[in-house]
Amino acid sequence: MTDKKAYSEEDIKMKYITPAVINAGWDLDRQIRAEYSFTDGRVIVRGNVTARGKKKRADYILLYQPNLPLALIEAKDNNHSIGAGMQQGIEYADALDIPFVYSSNGDGFLEHDMKNGTEQEIALGNFPSPTELWSRYKQIKQITEQEEKLITEPYYFQLGDKSPRYYQRIAINRTLEAIAKGRQRILLVMATGTGKTYTAFQIVYRLWKSDQKRKILYLADRNILIDQTMQNDFKPFEKVITKAENKTLDSSYEIYMSLYHQLSGEDNFEVFKQFKPNFFDFVIVDECHRGSAKEASRWRRILEYFSSATQIGMTATPKESKDVSNLHYFGEAVYTYSLKQGIDDGFLAPYKVVRIGIDKDLHGYRPEAGKIDVYGNEIEDREYNIKDYDRTLIIDDRTKKVAQTITTFLKKTDRFA
Repeated sequence: MTDKKAYSEEDIKMKYITPAVINAGWDLDRQIRAEYSFTDGRVIVRGNVTARGKKKRADYILLYQPNLPLALIEAKDNNHSIGAGMQQGIEYADALDIPFVYSSNGDGFLEHDMKNGTEQEIALGNFPSPTELWSRYKQIKQITEQEEKLITEPYYFQLGDKSPRYYQRIAINRTLEAIAKGRQRILLVMATGTGKTYTAFQIVYRLWKSDQKRKILYLADRNILIDQTMQNDFKPFEKVITKAENKTLDSSYEIYMSLYHQLSGEDNFEVFKQFKPNFFDFVIVDECHRGSAKEASRWRRILEYFSSATQIGMTATPKESKDVSNLHYFGEAVYTYSLKQGIDDGFLAPYKVVRIGIDKDLHGYRPEAGKIDVYGNEIEDREYNIKDYDRTLIIDDRTKKVAQTITTFLKKTDRFA
């Protein structure tokens, strides 16, 4: 008989750990993910050469159902102690938002509860079942039967579809858990390029499918954001979705996409008031740092009018100033996935700042006396600088110069890279 200490880590997993988990009731095809990579590896740039760093990979992820991972297992060969993989397991579980961590060398398991920090050894034949771990998780989170209905609602998935990345799953699950617990204002902070719209779609789908929210409003500040959202991520809703473009709104749809200013209207005609204040039960505010959190903004009136609805603000750059406060309105973010995290994980490329001086940026700008803007209003006579441009003042010639400079730079390289 071969000495267990002669087995490799892969042997230990195949002969001891995997059978123990299967015997505990975990389905090999649906609930066990082995060699689970959850990052792409940081993009490393050296001159004109690029490479990938090492991916982060867990030995096992155990899922109660596809969107709900409950346990992570790190394995070592039998020359290591039973808990030798625990530190790495805790690091991965913290990133993946997984409540229970196990380390094993084939002799048994050491369990770590991420919530309260307790640890216990478990015999190889006593690994907990999916039902047991889910029951413990519900107890830790104090999840009621009604809350469980929403939290366990499956993702939208069709054959060939992409699955959520780990941080998208966390953002979705934390949002739904907060809603299930009755929270009415929620903030999600996710770096540009990390899939906020896809995340929003999965949140909306699970709320809509579970009958928790049926009348949904999606607010954005640019047409292209609305059009792309409807054509791409929100396409499965095509039979129940509409774009609010006219001054007359049709109440027969279930999901409404709109620009802030189209819904708020002009000339004191507030289009949104065609609906009763309780018409929408869920509102998503895309790029919420742009205006919805500004006290004096007409966009804010939309949110206040539909105040009974659960409202989610999504942004890459939350604002906090004397005029704007995302945190004051939406509260602390339920989840943040930063630009640094995106770059470290390899989902976003690293960047290098190229500084180019434009005369108006370097020396400032002061309008001639009596100069008027495109709307015929006189421009305030004062010094303007880079903090004002594209915020309180737009100089068309400067915008064209910026676009021309960027285009010239891209033409010198691979603009599609």
